[in-house]
Amino acid sequence: MGDLKAARTRREFFVTAAGAAAFAVAPGAVQAEPADVAAAIEKAFGGKKAVEGKIKLDLPSIAENGLVVPLNFEVESPMTEGDYVKTVRLYAEGNPQPTLADYHFTPMSPKAAAQIRIRLAKTQNIVAVAETSKGEVYTTKKEVKVTIGGCGG
Repeated sequence: MGDLKAARTRREFFVTAAGAAAFAVAPGAVQAEPADVAAAIEKAFGGKKAVEGKIKLDLPSIAENGLVVPLNFEVESPMTEGDYVKTVRLYAEGNPQPTLADYHFTPMSPKAAAQIRIRLAKTQNIVAVAETSKGEVYTTKKEVKVTIGGCGG
């Protein structure tokens, strides 16, 4: 009988702790700002000037559910020893943590592309930034309208 009481007590503790954790990171409590994304990009790419182009970002314009948003990208590149995409970084301007993902490629990669599922807290811009082996930096962005938030509503 003592084990049952101890189990119930542990369960109550974890339920209470989970509730407190959810309250601490509730949507709207901490939101990234576009300036945070700009600072993250500057830090990651050493202040190199990014130009529009070469990145195809495929996202839905309207996400019915922010918990699961499909994201596909492809960067136009010959992917040869002398000219290839080294890094692609994805950012969300409205998420508490603006960095979504980092991808690293080599000349042996057939193409600089990937597919993932992301979580979005609210309607916001998704920013993709790619750096080539020649030091060129490209960017693009797309707004995704979220009808049901990815962080609980």
